[in-house]
Amino acid sequence: MELAADHGGVVHRRTLAEYGIDRYAVRHEVDAGRWFRVGRHTVAIGSPALSPLAQWWRAVWESGSGARLDGASSLVAGGMRGFTPDLIDVVMPDGNRHHAVEGVRLRRVRRPSPICGAGIPRVSPEIATIHAAQWARSDRQAALLVCLPMQQRMTTAHRLSLVWKGVTRSPRRQFLDAVIGDVTDGAHSLGELDFGRMARQVGLPTPTRQAVRRGPQGRVYLDVSWDDVGLVVEIDGGHHALALNPIDDALRQNHRVVAGERVLRIPVIGLRIAAEAFLRQVKQLYDALRRQSDLRHAKGAP
Repeated sequence: MELAADHGGVVHRRTLAEYGIDRYAVRHEVDAGRWFRVGRHTVAIGSPALSPLAQWWRAVWESGSGARLDGASSLVAGGMRGFTPDLIDVVMPDGNRHHAVEGVRLRRVRRPSPICGAGIPRVSPEIATIHAAQWARSDRQAALLVCLPMQQRMTTAHRLSLVWKGVTRSPRRQFLDAVIGDVTDGAHSLGELDFGRMARQVGLPTPTRQAVRRGPQGRVYLDVSWDDVGLVVEIDGGHHALALNPIDDALRQNHRVVAGERVLRIPVIGLRIAAEAFLRQVKQLYDALRRQSDLRHAKGAP
């Protein structure tokens, strides 16, 4: 149990042998129902139910020499929250002997990415993020797997951008170019979005970009506004979730509401994967404010 403790309740047969526990002793414990075989090399101590950590070690041990976690599995093993992979992603050198393992998606590559840190063998968070996004089942899932590691401080914008620049082929090249730009340099990506064109597609008039308002601490610049109805749309890049930015954003938004304007917030990632839904909300609020304005004018109100 002490040997298995660091691996979530499982131990490698090689480790047992190093401590003088040979295959006959293992067979005796298994026959007695105290230990359980859960692979060619993996023995579970006390219970056949495997914890996530035990499942990761089993996946690496059973897949073959040089195996390591990659993609979303590597991120979750490194502490990422908010996503549960359906299978465990493992990569290993294509020249090594490999074995199919239930619940494991094995990828054999010429040169696997280096192992990062101690504990369960896994690749670095930035490499795992790029791979997870490329292996995702949908663009929406790919965007999520780029955002979560950044939001949870598992890597940095510089490291993620550097790894992405080294990728020469990707089935999601255009989409991931945009999403990685969004989360690593939100201000730059926002400038590339033709929000006016998007607005016109749903029947909205062309908005004002970077409108200037007077705030408690001087001038503030609003991302998008329709001054005729007092509607403001703030588009939040990836940097908005960092440090004290949420406090500054809340103060700015609250000040506009106190001044009589209505404010909607849209994550810039949302304009990549759910633009129609967000713009429909903007159109609905604009139309409601337009009707209220027209009614006031019809009654002679200022």
